[in-house]
Amino acid sequence: MEFATEIAAHYNHWITIFLMVSGLYIVVARGNMVKKLVGLALFQTSVYLLYLSPGKIIGGTAPIISPDHTVYSNPLPHVLILTAIVVGVATLALGLALVVRINEAYGTIEEDEIFEKGADE
Repeated sequence: MEFATEIAAHYNHWITIFLMVSGLYIVVARGNMVKKLVGLALFQTSVYLLYLSPGKIIGGTAPIISPDHTVYSNPLPHVLILTAIVVGVATLALGLALVVRINEAYGTIEEDEIFEKGADE
């Protein structure tokens, strides 16, 4: 019974692992470039959760020194994740722009068809 309680206590880590594995699988297993970008976005989301999980402490307050509070939450992971989200959105936008240009050049966004057309030329 303690094992199930331990697993339930760390549900956020299990969600992070599931998102990370599913995102990595999509990036590796799919040939469609848009699907690969969706997998990359899932992977990035799992990294956000991984950093945010230890940042919040139940019962913790903002780190303002006060005699009323003794437990504080660390704000640094939240600040770092804001930067990571901006970088993630920029990466996704660049990837989508590249997919549009590849589609214009080759007429497809499937990797296998692009490799075939590249070998024919």
